[in-house]
Amino acid sequence: MEKVAPKKTSKVDKRAKIISSFKMYILENGKAPVSVFKFCRDIKIKEAEFYAYFPNFNAIKGAVWQEIFSNTLSILRAEPVYNEYSSREKLLAFFYTWIEELKHNRSYLLAIYDTEGLPPKSLPEELRGFREDFKAYAKEVIKEGEESEEIAQRPYITDKYDEAVWLQVMFLFRFWIKDQSAGFEKTDQAIEKSVNFAFDLMGKSALDSFVDFAKFLYQSR
Repeated sequence: MEKVAPKKTSKVDKRAKIISSFKMYILENGKAPVSVFKFCRDIKIKEAEFYAYFPNFNAIKGAVWQEIFSNTLSILRAEPVYNEYSSREKLLAFFYTWIEELKHNRSYLLAIYDTEGLPPKSLPEELRGFREDFKAYAKEVIKEGEESEEIAQRPYITDKYDEAVWLQVMFLFRFWIKDQSAGFEKTDQAIEKSVNFAFDLMGKSALDSFVDFAKFLYQSR
């Protein structure tokens, strides 16, 4: 009988195993492991294998944030109607979908951050990769909004729009992690109100219209 060669574990599988094992450890213990050596022994991998993918436990936390973001975009872009959305609708859809993905990880996130959420000022190291990924996405959405004139172009301010939208990410996460309403309905309301408020500010306001009209009157003298 011909021998069947054992299946080799792919790099993707091994990385995914480390991430899922780390999340399970936190769910079972309420805190991160203190020793890479012991963690590797528990999940039956060599320590060198761990370091081939992650330099420390914070890097795994970062990978979880980026994975949630990546899953969110995959879900959105799989919907043909998403490409027809306005910039405002795209950002609303992103936040609603992102919160749904966060729900799958709520117990894990609560174990790390509890109901206090994230620090009010300093950005945790594990969020830096997610922040870069999100801001790249936000710039795309904002650029589309500028091209359609849904978003006003303002000197010195337009380049900061992506940072303003990132602050919404942090606000909504902190709101959701504390939300005790049924089905997190208050978070849904917070998404709608905060995104609409942001686009009202980024859009062409009454002040912009007044400035344009004043310029017209001045140039028409």
